[in-house]
Amino acid sequence: MNRRMGVRLLWAVLAGAAADLAGLGLIAAAAWLITRAAEQPPLAALSVAIVATRAFATSKGVFRYAERLTGHDVALRAQAGTREALYEALIPPQRPRHGGADLLSRMVDDTEAVQDLLVRCFLPAAAAAIAGLAAVVVGLTILPVSALVLVAGLVLAGVLLPAGTAAAARRWSARIAPARAALAGRVADLVHGSADLAAYGADDEAQAKALAADEALADLERRQARVHAAALAGGTLVQGLTVAGVVLIAQSAGADSVGTAVLALTSLVAFEPVLPLAAAGERMAGITAALKRLREVRSAAPATTEPAAPAPLPQSPLTIEIDDLVVRHATPDTGPQSRPDTAGQSPQDARATVRPALDGVSLRLTPGRRVAIVGPSSAGKSTLLAALMRLVEPESGAIRINGADIADLAGDDVRTLMTGLTQDPYIFRASLRDNLRLAGPEADEDGLRRAVRDARLEDWVERTGWDAELGEDGRTVSGGQLQRLSLARALLYDPPVLLLDEPAEALDEETADRLMSDLLDVTRDRTTLLVTHRLKGLELVDEVIVLEEGRVTQRGHHDELVGVPGYYRDLWESEVLTRR
Repeated sequence: MNRRMGVRLLWAVLAGAAADLAGLGLIAAAAWLITRAAEQPPLAALSVAIVATRAFATSKGVFRYAERLTGHDVALRAQAGTREALYEALIPPQRPRHGGADLLSRMVDDTEAVQDLLVRCFLPAAAAAIAGLAAVVVGLTILPVSALVLVAGLVLAGVLLPAGTAAAARRWSARIAPARAALAGRVADLVHGSADLAAYGADDEAQAKALAADEALADLERRQARVHAAALAGGTLVQGLTVAGVVLIAQSAGADSVGTAVLALTSLVAFEPVLPLAAAGERMAGITAALKRLREVRSAAPATTEPAAPAPLPQSPLTIEIDDLVVRHATPDTGPQSRPDTAGQSPQDARATVRPALDGVSLRLTPGRRVAIVGPSSAGKSTLLAALMRLVEPESGAIRINGADIADLAGDDVRTLMTGLTQDPYIFRASLRDNLRLAGPEADEDGLRRAVRDARLEDWVERTGWDAELGEDGRTVSGGQLQRLSLARALLYDPPVLLLDEPAEALDEETADRLMSDLLDVTRDRTTLLVTHRLKGLELVDEVIVLEEGRVTQRGHHDELVGVPGYYRDLWESEVLTRR
């Protein structure tokens, strides 16, 4: 928390304490005024109490408003800062270790814990401490022995009871956030997978699991409500017993009616800011669990290490050199522990037992050269593109841009030079124009139309309209349109080195052929690295590299590779037979 936030928090504490003190003064002044007025003194003897009662009544509302305003301002700013830090922890090349529904739960529910920590715990506790101290001072002034009873009651209701509720809640409150995340995951599966669930008759089972998750969460929340109710009842009981004790002591000590009334009502109102602390203690257990879950996300090790002093950005034209590159996906904090065969080993030994995703890959990509990467699934093709964009850290070897090692460059700078079409492009719930401008916020209409034309999307755009809203996850576009729209993004961004990851993935044969043909046409004379499992049209690229189990097993021109035994010719023959 910075100094400015600290000052705002202090003002919130002072305003809350002032409101509680005004309430305490209001009751004390009113009690004195009523009991003294019953003795029918001259009006002048009551004038100060009358003015004080009015002043306390007015100031209490003013101070409470100021406390709510400043307190929620600080809480919301802290919550926004927490969410911003969480966003930054999820921005590539960070390594998220949680599912989407769980992350959504942490982003929405757990970040609210920061707000509750300030508004429901810290501010009330600080204000209650000041108001309680003032009530004790009043008791010491009128009848010192009564202050001992008041102190005992306030400690019991404001310290021991919250500690007890926190201990009781701690046993199960940490389960509420995971249960809420589990329910969110089930609901997400029902919403996004409804078609598949219905197609395979699994919707009843999925609904039953979602209902079970909902019931589990409801059961936990019912327990939370019971603790809250018990804490409220216990605090009210302590309040009543304390007031009764103060009155009995005052009467036994021979205090007059005015002093007894002031002591009784002061003791009663002193508990007003203290009673909510029992619920705050119960809430604190949930807040602690939520903050722990947030720290888990923020403490995730980054996938790559940024240089302390990044080297200057190389200038085009660019020559990319990959030299004996080795990449392993397993890492000490995520990979080895999830593999039974590495249990009990040190992180370094466990890491060494995992087969590299890339094992000694070398490649040279000169300006204007187009290279295609083919190979079976899990061969390391997408890992190679990730390494080029500094989304994964190589174990050994190097990637150089015009002789500069990318490890010495800022990750964002590298991705301005080498980026493009990802394997799973995402369409946002926004207009077609806004989805394109994601890659070029400053692009004018001519630039947008040029990118659409190069991606062969102009007819669809004319029919759909630039301002048509596209559904989340591209639900309102076909597979071919989704890939072409993503290609238009990449072309609009216009990186010096264009990386294309499986642009024809999950498309029917005819659509895929048209897309690949247009793609190879539009990338002519553009430095391009293309990952694909389709071989048709690859005779147009300058070089084809075959990756198998992370190693380069074949390389050369298309015509050369189909003439020698190996994976490439087998795949080519299979593709030719399929087309007949």
